[in-house]
Amino acid sequence: MARVKRGVAAHAKHKKVLKAAKGFYGRRKNTIRTAKAAVDKSLQYAFRDRKAKKRNFRALWIQRVNAAVREYGLTYSRFIDGLTKAGIEVDRKVLSDLAIHEPEAFKALVEQAKTQLAA
Repeated sequence: MARVKRGVAAHAKHKKVLKAAKGFYGRRKNTIRTAKAAVDKSLQYAFRDRKAKKRNFRALWIQRVNAAVREYGLTYSRFIDGLTKAGIEVDRKVLSDLAIHEPEAFKALVEQAKTQLAA
């Protein structure tokens, strides 16, 4: 059986890792052993932080809605309770966007939530 020389495959693998490590600092960008470790770790961070990003944005939307609702004399939790009782299903992202860009529409939602809380 013929001998298999694996140089081409190894170079391709190394090239792929070094391309992913482009922009890293020091030996992490050009030495295959350190670059591979750095790229592997960076992929772990990327996976973790895609999840964290969703949590961070939800927290930001909640803070914005809370700030907007307090102008009308409500708290965030009471507002969400009022919307739920009114049967209005709007997610936090849309509520935040309404509070910033469409204050009249947001005020209408607040009024509906208030009427449901009072009833």
